[in-house]
Amino acid sequence: MSGPVEVRDFLLQQETRDTSLGFGGVPAPRSGESSRVTDEQVRRAQLAVAHSARDAEDCRELLEMLGLVPGEDGVPPVRR
Repeated sequence: MSGPVEVRDFLLQQETRDTSLGFGGVPAPRSGESSRVTDEQVRRAQLAVAHSARDAEDCRELLEMLGLVPGEDGVPPVRR
């Protein structure tokens, strides 16, 4: 993404797609759920990183830093 208008448009698209988001795009509080990250949250985080990365190498590094790359067991560290 190259500018604030593109970022705003992307965020608006994501907000309108996800019906679980409450007012202003803030996720609704969980009721009785554990605080684990869901597969959907990992997918959305991966997409956000990919959209803002400069190139494939930058994307790979960012995903690894954030724990969004599946490990040997197939589970990203952020989900453990």
